[in-house]
Amino acid sequence: MQYFPLFVDTKELFVLIVGAGEVASRKLDLLARTDATIHVVAPQVAADVEAYANKGRIKLSRREVSIEDMSCYDLIYFATANEKLNTELAVIASEKGIWVNVVDNPKFCRFITPSIVDRGRLVVAISTAGAAPVFARTIRSRLETLLPNSLAPLFDYVASKREDVQQKLTNGKDRRLFWERFFNLNQDRFDTATDTHYQQAFSSYESRGEILLLDETTPACLLPIAVMPLLQKLDVVFIENDLDEHTNELLRRDASRESLPALSTISKQFELGDRMLLVASAEKVNQLKAHFPMAKHLRPGAI
Repeated sequence: MQYFPLFVDTKELFVLIVGAGEVASRKLDLLARTDATIHVVAPQVAADVEAYANKGRIKLSRREVSIEDMSCYDLIYFATANEKLNTELAVIASEKGIWVNVVDNPKFCRFITPSIVDRGRLVVAISTAGAAPVFARTIRSRLETLLPNSLAPLFDYVASKREDVQQKLTNGKDRRLFWERFFNLNQDRFDTATDTHYQQAFSSYESRGEILLLDETTPACLLPIAVMPLLQKLDVVFIENDLDEHTNELLRRDASRESLPALSTISKQFELGDRMLLVASAEKVNQLKAHFPMAKHLRPGAI
């Protein structure tokens, strides 16, 4: 993974954009949605950039950029039509420890701006590490149709209720189960029924235990799509031997990873409502199937 995705708090972020043409305008359209302080420097300014200045959203300096400009900024975008100027200034800024982005030149980018699906508090970022931005836009268009606009007010509602849930449910696992039940009831809607679903989620948020079995030789790429939601709800992963890294990537990151325990321990945790994945050899999986007939065996193309 060449580029590690980060979500940065923009409340005290200072951004410089060098250039004010069409390309800079596209970057500004995204940045202007944030809380960042933005300064644009360019001798010629496109109408869209001018509009942001007239609204007071950005500081605009109508002149050539200077080396003195490149200080006290967290991020700098170089988006002039002069590629040589962009790269020369990027080297200088990088030497000052500033993160830079040279538009359409990944070699000189300390960071890149992904394709974004914006639903308020829910933000999805898609990147191909600069290799195929056109394909990233294709993925974005698919997600735009899958994620309704109702998610923006829904997550504002959820954020307003988090303190209430923390006060009523002091146990972290109980809170997680509560929110699972709420979203199962409410789905992705935000309407007059949302508050009713919120109240109903308190009445029954207990979880039934679940045991999933996986042969350690089963390739992660052959597991069916239907398995993925189950793997993201795990409380614990019990492993007989080393866990394959590709399989590990599919599992809930907060689920604990532990060595395969005695059968009595598995039974006890099942009764307590834990959702478990047991990863073991084919022989051991067959033994576990015989002992836990309620378990789901995850196999290539089937559950």
